[in-house]
Amino acid sequence: MRLSLWLFVPVLAAVGFAVAPQKAALNKLDKKVVNATAVIHATKGQTAAGVVKFERIEDGCKITWDLSGLAPGKHGFHIHEFGDCNCDDGKCAGGHFNPEGKKHGGPASPERHVGDLGNIEAAADGTSKGEMTDKLVRLNGDRSVVGRAVILHEKADDETTDPTGNAGARVGIGVIGIAKEQ
Repeated sequence: MRLSLWLFVPVLAAVGFAVAPQKAALNKLDKKVVNATAVIHATKGQTAAGVVKFERIEDGCKITWDLSGLAPGKHGFHIHEFGDCNCDDGKCAGGHFNPEGKKHGGPASPERHVGDLGNIEAAADGTSKGEMTDKLVRLNGDRSVVGRAVILHEKADDETTDPTGNAGARVGIGVIGIAKEQ
């Protein structure tokens, strides 16, 4: 028994050393995410389309969008917990990204989900272009939105009703992926 234990211990050590560099490599890769992009496509029966970009900045994330195919007016703009777009209604993306278990709010609320980005506004022609800076959204770590989904809703987010902001159906969806560095 002693002989087999002595043979087993070096094997465990070798496996541990083999796994450690892989974890270190993954952590280094994760720390290099500085840009991410979500290509938005319409849910069934809708016409929303466009791109949402994320850029890591010193104390948060700069978010820009260029969208079309929306009804004129305000639309809830959220990050949802899953990057699953494999359903007609967008519900496969789950609820708002909320890693800290907070109540729903708007971007300026003292308490809110990380994914609560408030509203965007579409012009009479259905387009919306703009940018915002958010202090909770991250591209790395526990608040990373990479691999999650951007959802556009049919109505404005009231920024109070928990957990969804009463923003209605999901009209556009896109997975947030790591963008090629420039």
